[in-house]
Amino acid sequence: MKVLTVNVGRPKSVEYTESPSGMTGIDKQPVDGAVRVTDPGPKGKGGGGLDGDAVCHLRHHGGTDQAVYAFAREDLDHWERELGRPVANGSFGENLTTSGLDVSGAKIGERWRIGQELVLEVTSGRVPCRTFGSWLGERGWVKRFTLHAVPGAYLRVVVPGEIRGGDAIEVVHRPDHEVTVALSFRAGTTERALLPQVLAAGDALHPELLEKARAYVAKFGASGKSVQGKSA
Repeated sequence: MKVLTVNVGRPKSVEYTESPSGMTGIDKQPVDGAVRVTDPGPKGKGGGGLDGDAVCHLRHHGGTDQAVYAFAREDLDHWERELGRPVANGSFGENLTTSGLDVSGAKIGERWRIGQELVLEVTSGRVPCRTFGSWLGERGWVKRFTLHAVPGAYLRVVVPGEIRGGDAIEVVHRPDHEVTVALSFRAGTTERALLPQVLAAGDALHPELLEKARAYVAKFGASGKSVQGKSA
């Protein structure tokens, strides 16, 4: 398991972004040499975790719980076949393009050591936005990506450090629950009945999804039935 490339994006002005500034950093390109990775701070204030990586819409992107985005090269290869065109490393806006690791099969709270120091913790899957769809130029992309339910993983920085392409990835902690990135993504998008299950991941779960799951259970119960007996 390793990082194939470390990718960062520079601010780019486009017509289709949802960012108030009209800028996006989704055009991630592989970089040579070491890149410092740190906790960027709270969402809405902190940007990306990688030095030199632009996060232009702070309301929805960046911050502690979305400091780093990883996507597997194997899943990019799937989309190359589906789309019938090359999909380069970084094309999905990922900071880390990995090899040999089932990124969407990782468990929430799973920790990876990359390089000598860096430790990252899995928090959630990436929910696609209009900017992502427009960037790829694929009609109906948001729905298509969502239904495939292989979203890649957002990670928070537990121990800062430097990384570079070629660094090994070691899973140093794997929780004993069964809440994977893919399952939590489905719970938050297309299968709300799964929301009670994601609570098994506890505080390791992305705070927004954790709040959503707790609200669902408060309203419908763990079985998906409301107080009035109506199904969720």
